[in-house]
Amino acid sequence: MLDADRTTWLRDEGTNDGIAFADSAADPASAVVVAVGAPCILTYEPARPNGKAMLVLAGGGYTQLMVGREGVAVAEWLNGLGYRAFVLIHRFPNADHGPGAALDDAMEAMRMIRGHGLVPGGLGVVGLSSGGHLAACLAASYPAAWSPPPSRFPDQPCRPDVLVAGYAPISTNAKGRTIVADKPPLPPAEKQAMYDALQPDAMLIASPPPTFIVYSGNDPVVPVANAHRLYDAVLREGGTAELHVFGDAPHGFALDTPSGPIMLWPQLCAAWLAQVGF
Repeated sequence: MLDADRTTWLRDEGTNDGIAFADSAADPASAVVVAVGAPCILTYEPARPNGKAMLVLAGGGYTQLMVGREGVAVAEWLNGLGYRAFVLIHRFPNADHGPGAALDDAMEAMRMIRGHGLVPGGLGVVGLSSGGHLAACLAASYPAAWSPPPSRFPDQPCRPDVLVAGYAPISTNAKGRTIVADKPPLPPAEKQAMYDALQPDAMLIASPPPTFIVYSGNDPVVPVANAHRLYDAVLREGGTAELHVFGDAPHGFALDTPSGPIMLWPQLCAAWLAQVGF
């Protein structure tokens, strides 16, 4: 699927029919997933492996997945740096799957990858947009009011060794923490319930992983306040963080914005990964 080296279903019940694309004939680099019944992991192997790996979480507002621009393209970039990359196609928070579906899938993906012995040098996470929110949730506590589903790999941790988050709605979609005055709830109801329950800056675990944060200062979709909330939370809990805010860049800049200083963020991230020893 999507030119991956391997497709692995999270819970052993999947088939390609469990995933719907906006355009089934689209190039992998531009693929968009619009429905997920059976979550899976797409594995992309580097030519010169460094022994480390990254779980890649694409954005799409939890109603679709920009799995091409923010998944496959990110995996290929990481492959060029030597990382084995795993792109997660997760379920969405909706009436069919409930508010915890995406986080439950991401947690199980981390456990499965480790359980299969595929990451001798460590496992990090890269998430963009809503995928960045989901990535940060992997370094936060699980809501006490939720009941996680059984795991096939219960002894494996789901905390990432490093965290990269870009233009992510960390907590400004949560009730009582919005930036936009009188912001209405986000549909469907399960999506708003998820954002209310998952506020990673307020729920971050102690000693969080080294964190790289990249945002646009004039993002019209995700307020840059999210960047500062995550940065402050990492430092508060005893971690280290690198924060880059580019003054003028679009939301969803990903890796292919054709001009401006924002083009440099992948190089800055690669240098940071080398600096922290991952």
